[in-house]
Amino acid sequence: MRRIPAALAASVLLAACASTPPTLPRQPAATSPPAPRVDAGTATSARANLAAASATLASGRIDLRAVQGGVRLAGEIGGLSRHGAHVLQVHARGDCSAIDASSAGPYFDATGRGAPDGGSDRIVADAGGVARVDQLVPGAVLGGGAANDIAGRSLVVLGSTAGATGARIACGVITLAPDGAP
Repeated sequence: MRRIPAALAASVLLAACASTPPTLPRQPAATSPPAPRVDAGTATSARANLAAASATLASGRIDLRAVQGGVRLAGEIGGLSRHGAHVLQVHARGDCSAIDASSAGPYFDATGRGAPDGGSDRIVADAGGVARVDQLVPGAVLGGGAANDIAGRSLVVLGSTAGATGARIACGVITLAPDGAP
């Protein structure tokens, strides 16, 4: 049996490697551009019925109305910490199925500027644990599917703890109202 000299074997292997085409970097898959932000949606009103999450008693109803500059939230939320400062926010997904409302996803910023400032979405409960809501979600619209459309997303109430906001204690999906309904 004949043996191939080591030098010859090495040169054959090197030649094979040199003739292999270079690996090209993978190109990212084509994605559709994000939906544009618009000044007006296709609906004027919606509602979110908030149900308890994280083993709390928090619940309420928030009516949403399209107004100049955003969407106005109005309603009441009960079962909150007495005299507690809570947070009411729009979240990315219209899914409140998880017991802790984590299925609602992260905070959703309709303006596209980043995280909330922490002040405009605060609500304060009275001595009976009820908060009356009247606030604006700036830059938001209702309906139409634009990037700033909040219809089909969730409203989430964050609990009150000493010096910080706590767990998600209530969640409701924002549902468009039929034409003419409040």
